[in-house]
Amino acid sequence: MCRHMAYLGPPVDLHTLLYAPKRSLHSQSYAPREQRHGTVNADGFGVGWYAGGADPAAAEPPVRYRRSMPIWADTSFADVARVVRAGCVVAAVRDATVGFPVDESCAQPFRGDGRLFSHNGAASDYEALADRLGTPVPTGVPDVRAPVDSAPLFGLAVRLWRKGEPLGGALAGVAEAARSCSPGRYNLLAADGTRLAATACGDTLYVRQGPGTVVVASEPCDDEPGWRRVPDESLLTATAHSVRITPIG
Repeated sequence: MCRHMAYLGPPVDLHTLLYAPKRSLHSQSYAPREQRHGTVNADGFGVGWYAGGADPAAAEPPVRYRRSMPIWADTSFADVARVVRAGCVVAAVRDATVGFPVDESCAQPFRGDGRLFSHNGAASDYEALADRLGTPVPTGVPDVRAPVDSAPLFGLAVRLWRKGEPLGGALAGVAEAARSCSPGRYNLLAADGTRLAATACGDTLYVRQGPGTVVVASEPCDDEPGWRRVPDESLLTATAHSVRITPIG
């Protein structure tokens, strides 16, 4: 279910990232090439970005735009995207898991404590996941109460970050904890304005590194060379100048 992507590098307009490439996230909403679960991502979308110019670390908390409609139906955002520039972006298009509502509160990325979070996948046993990972509920983060299986994953990530776990270490911990109580696909993605982290855990994940830039995506956003498949059961961590891939566990 779903497709997501993240960008880190020099500020660029959101239209260039999300709409312009031949296989952009916009295109993946209706014609994904490598999505193995579901065929169309029409149940909402979201984009989060750090409006800090060349210094994301100095930015305010991330800005976020979410809708419960397909991204292709929101032509106003496509126009706005041409004039919004950012150096760190996380975006997702949603194919809702059966049993969960098509609601804006479920659209990702989620946001909390200055970080953005997205989950591409689904849990087989939501009740077990919520019982084991959903408490205690972190205060001050409304998204952890969203009516979707991604919410308890985000809640645990926030708790781990608040305990001092690094961006990627928390995602790996969440993936391992989730699998211990519910089979599922736990491709997670997070950003803090200066770093990206992602897990390949049951679904596809790719990375492309350029001079001072990194793009992480569920599937390549274009047909240009340079994309690398991230092996399953792996954690990716990245800055604008480096990418590291290590096994989970």
